[in-house]
Amino acid sequence: MRASTTRPSAPRTAVFFHAHPDDEALLTAGTMAMLAAEGHRVILVVATSGERGQADLAPGEALGEARMAELYKSAAALGCARVVNLGYGDSGLAPGGGIAEDRPPNAFIDADGEEAARRLAAVLTEEKADLLTTYDPAGGYGHPDHVQVHRVGGRAAELAGTPIVLEATVNRDPLLRGLKLARRFYPQLDVRAFERAYSSGEEITHRVNVRRFARQKRASMAAHATQATGADTRTLGVMLKVPGPLYRLVFGTEWYVRRDVPAGARLRHPFETPPKA
Repeated sequence: MRASTTRPSAPRTAVFFHAHPDDEALLTAGTMAMLAAEGHRVILVVATSGERGQADLAPGEALGEARMAELYKSAAALGCARVVNLGYGDSGLAPGGGIAEDRPPNAFIDADGEEAARRLAAVLTEEKADLLTTYDPAGGYGHPDHVQVHRVGGRAAELAGTPIVLEATVNRDPLLRGLKLARRFYPQLDVRAFERAYSSGEEITHRVNVRRFARQKRASMAAHATQATGADTRTLGVMLKVPGPLYRLVFGTEWYVRRDVPAGARLRHPFETPPKA
């Protein structure tokens, strides 16, 4: 059952919390652009500068600076009012997944969860945030920093009293169907790695149509040049090669889970809630 209204009558503030620069482009860029266009205040917070990501630049301070510059460019394309970096170290990813052993001493995954939550809560309180996005419990595909975003974000919302928490995710069901089809042509593709990634369709509460903001979403992706070049199989690079009409179809929906509404609710706007029984 749909709520009677999908848009708040007055501007609100939404804080989008991500692990690294470019994560916002992949999961929430369309929603961010939509809310900004509607007159809401959109804040982008990252836990790290992504200095251990794959790029033509060697991992380290220079890469972190480059990726933060890209983040500001992405934020401008989406209409963000503010960008905040919590300043933790990028934890990196071990070969094959999992926690890297050579992570920096200030790695986000090793941060005290309560202290990190207080730092994010300070931003939420200062901004009088009405909404916070985090990630699903799996951290999407399981990156340790993404899992930490889920933990820290949920606790920060509790500390700040932020009323709406949405877990940014992907509908796993069509993703698995597509991967199983692709395996016919690429037998080496490991579909099992995605069987517990992201969220099932029955868990998802919000399906946000962002096709009208495909141009801004694509600009957000393109801003992260260090993450779109250097290899033929880079995720962003592949996405940016998708033709416009197909791009709007494939990337025109963004998914969220809100835990305090019934699972599977068919909500279409971040501020929408089910009608009271």
